Amino acid sequence: MIPPAALAYLRSPALQPLWAACHARLIRNGRAARGRLTLTGLDPDQRDALGHLLDRVVTATHTVDLAHLDQRLRATAAGTGLLDVVEAVIGPVPDRRALASTTQARRADLRDHATAGLDAAGLSGQEWAHRWLDQLWRQGLPARLPADEVRRIVDRAVTTLGLTVGAHARTWSRGELAQAVTGSAHGLDDDTALTRMVLRGLALALTDSPAVPAGAAERRALWDAAGVAGDTVATTVLTCGLRPQGVPWLHERADLGAETHFTLREVRRLAPLRLPHRTVYVCENPRVLEAALDIGAPAPMVCTMGNPTTVTLSLLDAITAGGPVTFAYHGDFDWPGIAIAARFMRRYPSEPWQFTAGDYREAVARVARHGTPRHPLTGHPTDSPWDPALAEAMTGTGVAVHEEALIESLLADLRPREDRSPNFFDHTGHALAPDTT
Repeated sequence: MIPPAALAYLRSPALQPLWAACHARLIRNGRAARGRLTLTGLDPDQRDALGHLLDRVVTATHTVDLAHLDQRLRATAAGTGLLDVVEAVIGPVPDRRALASTTQARRADLRDHATAGLDAAGLSGQEWAHRWLDQLWRQGLPARLPADEVRRIVDRAVTTLGLTVGAHARTWSRGELAQAVTGSAHGLDDDTALTRMVLRGLALALTDSPAVPAGAAERRALWDAAGVAGDTVATTVLTCGLRPQGVPWLHERADLGAETHFTLREVRRLAPLRLPHRTVYVCENPRVLEAALDIGAPAPMVCTMGNPTTVTLSLLDAITAGGPVTFAYHGDFDWPGIAIAARFMRRYPSEPWQFTAGDYREAVARVARHGTPRHPLTGHPTDSPWDPALAEAMTGTGVAVHEEALIESLLADLRPREDRSPNFFDHTGHALAPDTT
């Protein structure tokens, strides 16, 4: 402890420029008394005071060796070094290096916790999920909130993403989902920080965009694409050829070659849908289903119209719940199309329908033969787990082929044939025995 008389002397106004400069330098030095600093513009009183302290002549500009000053102070009545004197006169000298190390360790601990949450939610294998966490950390989430609050909000956001686009995905109303995650039906209202975090993750997962949609309609569409409904009658899913047991009016529409639009309310009322078919064709573009109807194809089909919405996912869930079924899936040969297909095939028992590397190469050759303008691949490259060679071929070729350019090829699998029952067939065109279970 510095004796009171010595401390009073050290606190004299004439020495304040010295201690203020030393305080700033000690912060930069990690509290170590080393290096030199130069004082300028010293007035006569300040020069006299500094000269008396250092026992040397001081001019208006003077360079101070901090190690020498530290030793000098220890030899005076102060009886302690530069750091203690500066903290007694000016105030605490923070250890920025220690703080930085502590902060870094805290960020790393929170990130490890968040990464473990991704694993529990079935999202650890999704590249977009790690990009989402990177974005949150770059935006300073760990610094803005206490550690417990960071863990709480990240846990809830990860859980929400897992229940919508992760391993535990299913369809929800937003209030139902909010109640399950937060304990309140209003926990995912638009004005909450949790909702903004979740929407940012959904945007990356479903559109490969890091931006949250600005408009209310766009946000509702993003929720819908994640299987979270706002209501049960406003949107529909396009189908044809579905003949579930116990639903005669759907048999009539299928026999008439008519399309059927289901609302979410209808799907929930009819579920589960027990189909006699073992294969249901799924396309992304409604033009494919329309062309199938035009040729009288008896195939059971569902059209996702891009990202499957809540009502589409609910229908597919209802079909899956009705008994063994395989979805034969085709989509656009572009990166968003591959991402949609990957999510679809992770969620449902599926096989590619003309959607492999060989099919892609043939599609590129076909559009070239027909003189169709080439569309370059854009967006973020995405893996194709059902056929890794497909993503490799697309990366190497750099050409996008949209589904509507391949309708004639797809129809070859759907055309009715005299040597098979119109109700029982697989995606290769081979007849199947009726499912009598």
